[in-house]
Amino acid sequence: MDQHQAKREMRERLLAARRAMPAAERTAAGSALRDAVLALPGITMGGTVCAYHSIGTEPPTHKLVAALWKHGVYVLLPVVLADGSLDWAAYEGPDSLTPADHGLLEPMGQRYGAEAVHRAAAVICPALAVDHGGVRLGRGAGYYDRALARVGPNTLTLAAVYDDEFVDTVPAEPHDQPVGAVVTPGGGVRRLAPQ
Repeated sequence: MDQHQAKREMRERLLAARRAMPAAERTAAGSALRDAVLALPGITMGGTVCAYHSIGTEPPTHKLVAALWKHGVYVLLPVVLADGSLDWAAYEGPDSLTPADHGLLEPMGQRYGAEAVHRAAAVICPALAVDHGGVRLGRGAGYYDRALARVGPNTLTLAAVYDDEFVDTVPAEPHDQPVGAVVTPGGGVRRLAPQ
């Protein structure tokens, strides 16, 4: 089986598991993720964090985004562009979000361009799975691979997944961009050794 097919099958299995997860478990996961990220040294020191506003069965990030913002962090959220890249706009509270394509909520604040991730202290990105080498499995559109290719050398890249989505191996292709850390509800933040 080729890597592309292996990714597709892994996505289907993980998405089915997410759909079967009780809502209360997802809610608890969101609180645990928030607490784990806020405990990172320096994360609330007033820098910029690029994050995302979760949808559907993704590990909930709404509490995390709100907490970072309330702690004075300059939070940027993605805006999907027609060319498949991500622009980044300022999050200015829950009322600053507007419905967009694919069920997303996007910020209406000032936009900073695709290169904003290069200057961020941290980039928190979605994933369906992450392995111990930092390979992340996304939804397959490549938005975050393109964004992660732009991060600066000192930017912490962090993928948020449920506990059982931190796995031994994720199928990888040449365009896949690794992350430097993973955050799970039960394990907190773990630094990885991208290969």
